[in-house]
Amino acid sequence: MELASYSDSAVRLVNTEEPARGTDTLTSVEAVRALFGAGSQAAARRATEADVTRFRSVRARLRAVFTAADAGEATRAVDLLNSLLLEFPVSPQISGHDYLDDEGRPRWHMHLADHPSNATAGYAATAAMGLAFHLTEYGVDRLGLCQAAPCRNAYLDTSTNRSRRYCSDRCATRANVAAYRARKRLETERSADTGRTARSSQETTARTDR
Repeated sequence: MELASYSDSAVRLVNTEEPARGTDTLTSVEAVRALFGAGSQAAARRATEADVTRFRSVRARLRAVFTAADAGEATRAVDLLNSLLLEFPVSPQISGHDYLDDEGRPRWHMHLADHPSNATAGYAATAAMGLAFHLTEYGVDRLGLCQAAPCRNAYLDTSTNRSRRYCSDRCATRANVAAYRARKRLETERSADTGRTARSSQETTARTDR
C-alpha cells in the first residue's frame, strides 16, 4: 500500500498555514485543488468554494494531532486522529491502475478508496488513514512540528534514530546559525563580565594599597 503519499497529504494540508507568521495560502478553491496529487485530478475537480472552509476545519484538526504528538501527549494525538477516522472512513481495495509489469499485467496493490460526499471528505479520509498507518507503524513521536521558530510546520520523522527536529534543511540551517550566534553572544558577554570583574578587582587593590 502506497501510504507515504497518503500521510504526506496530511502534512501538505497542515502546512498551508503558518500561525506564528500569520500566513495562510488556503484561500481559494484553486488552492484546495492544488493539494490533490497528479493522480487525483478527478477528485480535485469536485472541489468548490464551500470546500475552502471545510478544508480549513480539517486542517485545524490535523494540526491538533501533530501538536499533541509533538508535546508528547500520545493518547490525545491518537484520540484526535481516531475522531477523524470515524468521521471520514475509507475502504481498502485492490488496485492495479498505473502499475504494469514487463508483460503488461497489473501490479496489484492495496489502495484506500474513499466514498466522499464532497472533495474535503475524500481528502480528509485518505490523509487521516495515511497518518494513522504512519503513527501505528513508526510511533506517535514520529509526528513533529518544526523547532525552528517561528516556523512550526508539520513533518513526519523517517530518520533511523528518531532525531529529526526540523521540517526542512533550510530550517535546520537557520536554527543552527541562530544557535551559533547565540553561543558567540554569550561568550562575548561572559568575556566582558570577566574583564569588568578583573578591572574592578584591580581598582579595589589599588585603593587599598594607597
